[in-house]
Amino acid sequence: MLQAVEDISSTKKRLRIEIPSDVIEKEIENSLEKLRQKAKIPGFRPGRAPINLIEKRFGKEVEAEVLDKIIPEHLSSAIREADIKPVTIPVLDEKFSFKRNNPVNLSITIEVLPKIENLNYENINVKDIPFSVDDSDIEDTLKRLQDQKAVLEVSDKEVQMDDLVTFEYVDSEIIGEEIGPSVKELISGMGNEIFPHDIMEKVLGKKKGDTIEFTTTFSKEISKELAGKTANIKLKINEIKKKSLPAIDDEFAKDLGFENLPELKEKMREKIYRAKKEQVQKIQKAEIINMLIENNKLEVPETLLNRELESLILQESLSDEGYKPAPASEERSGMQDTTPLTPPLPRGEFKEGHHESGIMHPTLEEAGSLKGEKDVEDLQAKLKQKAFRNVQASIIIDAIGQKEGISITDQEVNDQISLIAQRLSATPEAVKNFYKYKEGSLEGLRHSIFEEKVMDMLLSKATINKKLNLTTENTEENKNYL
Repeated sequence: MLQAVEDISSTKKRLRIEIPSDVIEKEIENSLEKLRQKAKIPGFRPGRAPINLIEKRFGKEVEAEVLDKIIPEHLSSAIREADIKPVTIPVLDEKFSFKRNNPVNLSITIEVLPKIENLNYENINVKDIPFSVDDSDIEDTLKRLQDQKAVLEVSDKEVQMDDLVTFEYVDSEIIGEEIGPSVKELISGMGNEIFPHDIMEKVLGKKKGDTIEFTTTFSKEISKELAGKTANIKLKINEIKKKSLPAIDDEFAKDLGFENLPELKEKMREKIYRAKKEQVQKIQKAEIINMLIENNKLEVPETLLNRELESLILQESLSDEGYKPAPASEERSGMQDTTPLTPPLPRGEFKEGHHESGIMHPTLEEAGSLKGEKDVEDLQAKLKQKAFRNVQASIIIDAIGQKEGISITDQEVNDQISLIAQRLSATPEAVKNFYKYKEGSLEGLRHSIFEEKVMDMLLSKATINKKLNLTTENTEENKNYL
């Protein structure tokens, strides 16, 4: 039974538990009797061997099995009695000794979720963010779609800015060194990564067969062999391809799956409206979370903080390595859908991902080194602060969700999986397998849906204050709707 609860901090408790000797003895006696009924002892029929003989032969094993059974049971009972929510496996403060007919006394330290007193989330004031869909939004989207449908055609005309130009290696010279055949092969096999940023200025106005010359210094990412060396390179224009843009008319709309151009424009207007509305709601939800964090100063469990920090470091390293998630498929309208694999969680600074088990996480120093010019200490402070707020937000959202009785059904999980599968042109089974491989189960996805559901509820209870008017045009987060 629970003897005492010591508050080490708001997120760490020490439980002192005593298991009475009579409880232990009763379990041992029952176990020995069960063993006697089935044990084969020479000279005795099953169930007839003296209990003291059974105890002599199997007593230590039975004691260990009994302790393995009753200690977790009494620990669970003590946790319920203490009214705490563990976030880690309990840790014994010290080894305990066991003697027959004596109680077992345990001292256990455990990390817990902090309790939130007087959690108020009704009628939170958030800014009103007016938005509209203008004709220019439609035209810009049509132009992007037109560009996506463009075909490249070989041309003998002069090079213009949007043309695709391919080159043929002619000659090169490493400044201050002689260049051998192997280096020529190396340079001729490289792609356009060796071109300086202003290469198009040198090519504009040229025609097929013309040569261009430029000087470039190789980085170690391009070539370890040539790293730090500067070369004069001569290339010949091998081919010029120009974009041929389709006309934006009814045929263009039919190619995208619509009856005519007016229908395409109307569907675009609806989709852009939904995207802008979702973005406005995302900003308002971030406001709500920021206010809840400010009004509920919480300590966070060290374990949860470290997990979140590892996840952010992983994101930082993937970002620096140029990793980007696979693009979502286009829907019937041809407009790219940017819905992520899991719903975004607005926390002031939006959380973009979850802790991924089974992955070797880079250290802060490794993440910092990828930045090059970034100082590791600054990066560490920034990520720790972000991780701290993310965990605070998660604790608050969970507490609100539990208080409101919000739950997620299997059907809601399946619906989200189907939506993701549709947008990624994958099967629902493939999406399920992805989550199970990535996180071991669908609980991460289920919790993301839960958090988004709580945020929708919070926004529905908020007060939209038009006096705090904020336009989407002046909001950094609203630059890209599609």
